[in-house]
Amino acid sequence: MSESHAQADTGVLDDFEQEYRTGILRAEEAPPAAIGTAADLAMGAVPTTAFAVRGCILTPERKIEGGYVLVDSTSIAAVGAQRPEQVPVIETGGVILPGLIDLHGHPEYNVFAPWEPPTQYPNRYAWRDSPEYAQVIKQPWSQLKTIKGTLARYAEVRALVSGVTAIQGASLQYAGKGEALVRNVDLRIFGEHRARSIIDLSSVGDDDRRRLRAQIDAGEVTALYVHLAEGVDAKSSRELDDLIAADLLTPATIIIHGTALSRDQLGEVRDAGARLVWSPQSNLRLYGRTTLAGDALELGIPLGLGADWLPSGSANLLAELKVARRTLALQGHPMSARRLVSMVTRDAARIAGLDRYLGRIEPGRPADLLVLERRRDSPWESVVEADASWVELVTIGGNLVYGRTDWIGSLAAGAELEPVIAWGKPLSIDTTYTAGPAAAPPPRLADLRRALIARYPQVGPIFA
Repeated sequence: MSESHAQADTGVLDDFEQEYRTGILRAEEAPPAAIGTAADLAMGAVPTTAFAVRGCILTPERKIEGGYVLVDSTSIAAVGAQRPEQVPVIETGGVILPGLIDLHGHPEYNVFAPWEPPTQYPNRYAWRDSPEYAQVIKQPWSQLKTIKGTLARYAEVRALVSGVTAIQGASLQYAGKGEALVRNVDLRIFGEHRARSIIDLSSVGDDDRRRLRAQIDAGEVTALYVHLAEGVDAKSSRELDDLIAADLLTPATIIIHGTALSRDQLGEVRDAGARLVWSPQSNLRLYGRTTLAGDALELGIPLGLGADWLPSGSANLLAELKVARRTLALQGHPMSARRLVSMVTRDAARIAGLDRYLGRIEPGRPADLLVLERRRDSPWESVVEADASWVELVTIGGNLVYGRTDWIGSLAAGAELEPVIAWGKPLSIDTTYTAGPAAAPPPRLADLRRALIARYPQVGPIFA
């Protein structure tokens, strides 16, 4: 940790750093029995019956042109070319794929405005210690910290409308975590909490390090997300040595960023069986350089993608895909559209240790689906070139959480949906999921906007 970083700010700036660096070092408590595993699900508009969507289905192995995905209750019941009988069918004419998985985000903070860095920084500590960071992040947060639940839900809406159904980056202090609109992969999910996260390794004491390693060895922790080597200087590069000295470079380890790692160091990551998450847009804007992602792939390191957050990163994961494609080509490792789609679906699910549930369209799995307009002959190209305006439907656990008003209205008649005009399209969204009885009606998107703008008029837009 740099000398300036070690010096505490005062007041609210100090409070922000303390919260931001907390991470997740212990298991989340189980929810009350009355809530149960429903707390894992984003319960949007519930279909009145089983239904099917028809389009070009992308599975990891192949595409199914004119195929059908049958959704019954919370799960995928069937996938194939045969039209299901006695259920409504939505003729999408689009591309149907698993919901996207964003493996590095800040769902508790991603409400801030887009921003232009005035300079490039040697590492994330210099960025976080800068006057610009205080102005762009810390000071606005001081105006918003009393409505943390609003911040979290607004940021989840930003992810949701771009086709993301699961995201990383929460903390144990995550407001309303039992009623999230998208799945949080580092909290309790599918009835278990097997993930932990470290923001700054230097702030994790010896007892916590030993306990984490013991839990990994016992199989109690299967995903340990560690922000590491985010920068371009020797200090950033040495963080891998610190991780090894802490005995936490393991097959459960998921390194976020790794910007300063050399090819030889990536070889050490590979030999340990660890995994890597890449956020090229944020890296390039803040540091002028990004991870050797092409080398990582060549070495066989599982690689996921994360949009980071709006101030320095991409607006969403679809935008980040385009940055990843261009950067890999410049690194001399061009990647096919099909592989890129896998990076944010199947590969991401494997990295998160959730491939039993997420990342594939198969019978018996949760119905986390994304339907995109098809504007290219190649369905994989149609995904990689898509932006959020191409999103036609998002379902999580079979619930219709966002999409075309005519489609959702035909499947969930009577549901109290919120109409929105996004990119010139009439769409509907449901932000009102509650895991149990509520003292007051859950907020609509319009309510979230009003609460944020009243305190911070520059709030980052969602439909832009």
